[in-house]
Amino acid sequence: MTDVNPPARAKNDAFATVLRRTRLAAIVRGTDPDAALRTVLTLAEEGVALVEVSLNTTDALGVIRRATAEAAPTTAVGAGTVLTEDDVARVREAGASWIVTPALSESVAASVRAGLPVLAGALTPTEAVAAHRAGADAVKLFPASIGGPAYLKALRNPFPDLPFVPVGGVDLTSAEQYLAHGAVAVGVGSPLVGDAAHGGDLDALRARARRFVALCARDTEARA
Repeated sequence: MTDVNPPARAKNDAFATVLRRTRLAAIVRGTDPDAALRTVLTLAEEGVALVEVSLNTTDALGVIRRATAEAAPTTAVGAGTVLTEDDVARVREAGASWIVTPALSESVAASVRAGLPVLAGALTPTEAVAAHRAGADAVKLFPASIGGPAYLKALRNPFPDLPFVPVGGVDLTSAEQYLAHGAVAVGVGSPLVGDAAHGGDLDALRARARRFVALCARDTEARA
């Protein structure tokens, strides 16, 4: 496994602690930068501690930069759909404090070198092991909807110590099942965000956020 320097390791350990404590990462992807920013800030207000802004978002770097400046310190703004070394450099400059990749691309190693916590996308057992050996702080099981909670359960049998974060089609019902089957956390996009990042209803977003935060808190309490 790729090692990092002590300050970076401390940062990564802190990120892992938040991920395991809150068990939820929100994924914001939209066509309206102002609406995307409002979405990030609303999620932060509702207690979502980890919010990813996908680079597919219009003016994603601007959204990350503004969200980092305006969100409460208790919320860590990350960057998603990060594929290249250049992407890592750009999102780091914008203020992203953690990285999410959709696959085992060059961005994983670049994130490790930069000392940024990274969730590396993987689907198969071989990819999951490779992500861990590359230095990923958690394995983004993507697209999780292909196998569902049963697939995560099967992966956990040979790899009980790998930290899996299922992403892709995760709603309230499947989130509960993934967490019950040993997921460290779940990454949730449209079932949580809805149309808010495109200019949709923020009150509806608040209601969904409260339900997801409450579900993940109950799971944490049950494991305590």
